[in-house]
Amino acid sequence: MTPETIEANGVRLRPSRLDDVADTVAGCADPVTQRGISGLPDPYTEESARWWITEGAPAAWASGGAAYAIADPATDRLLGSIGLSQPVPTRGQWEIGYWVAPWARGRGVATAATRALAESAFAAGCARLELLTNEENTASQRVALAAGFRHEGVRRAANPSRGGGRHDLLAWVRLADDPPGPAARLLPDLPDGRLTDGLVTLRRLGPDDTDVMFRLHTRPEVVANQAPPVPPTRAAIERRCRLAESAWLTGSLARLLILDAATGEPAGSCGLSYSDRAAGEASVGYALLPAWRGRGYATRAVRLLAGWAFGVPGIARLTAGTLPENTASHRVLEKVGFRREGLLRGRLPGLDGGRIDDLIFGMLASDLSTH
Repeated sequence: MTPETIEANGVRLRPSRLDDVADTVAGCADPVTQRGISGLPDPYTEESARWWITEGAPAAWASGGAAYAIADPATDRLLGSIGLSQPVPTRGQWEIGYWVAPWARGRGVATAATRALAESAFAAGCARLELLTNEENTASQRVALAAGFRHEGVRRAANPSRGGGRHDLLAWVRLADDPPGPAARLLPDLPDGRLTDGLVTLRRLGPDDTDVMFRLHTRPEVVANQAPPVPPTRAAIERRCRLAESAWLTGSLARLLILDAATGEPAGSCGLSYSDRAAGEASVGYALLPAWRGRGYATRAVRLLAGWAFGVPGIARLTAGTLPENTASHRVLEKVGFRREGLLRGRLPGLDGGRIDDLIFGMLASDLSTH
């Protein structure tokens, strides 16, 4: 379907050759490559590389797909591999996959190769390309976005895990008539990776934040303001932190840690998620550790988050739901510029089949208080 050699975007896609064996072994034996590609031999040997070059890659072409070596146009040295598989000709659909060698990472090679192959496939008549990534493989998720692929959903238990079991895959899709360039993101990255007003700093939640998040979100007064009011397990908190970047990239949820700007010490957490994407509406939530309460940190954190949301993401309206009796949270929201909009009776699940009322606050960009 695609030509034997493609040269575009600063990379060369060409057939694999036997003089690629040593670099293929080094690239495919690398732990990052092993984690990212299901079914690679482990250990990956010279025999494995020779089989791929002489049998595996030709079989991919014969089955209606494609298999290219990614090479440096200046030296022709192997930088990785990329191909098309899982053809569904009746849908005009193929799956695109790749790996990049350790010595070529961080240079935009995967994005350049994915764009080059996608553009060639579309020119040859392909209508739809899928790129599947592990939930924790945020590097590949960023490649998908940079190459113009949009997040489409989750393939539950779609991939076997090493050692048994199965895990989910995220589906990213690009159509032949999608606009060129990177895919638009619902939740762009924070400028310089953080927001700060000099006293409070917000940054994206990460895997190393499990301890503080577990400590915060299992406190009785914090649990009481959750729906339902059940403390999370440590495993659930660990997964939340581990997948925080992926949730941000897919546009489902922005989770942030609230820090004291002077010391970097964690003070709490906050978050933002779309409640109505078509209407440009998102909701916010937050919690503080006891030592930081009553010092204006929650107000500052929510103000920073709201200011960012109304800016680059272009969110038009923010909401926040609170328990009717949580007057401390009401004061925080009102200081930022939120207004009480109504009581939704029995909106949230409680304990033992009960229901919890939800007091709703709302804010437009023009309501945001700057002090």
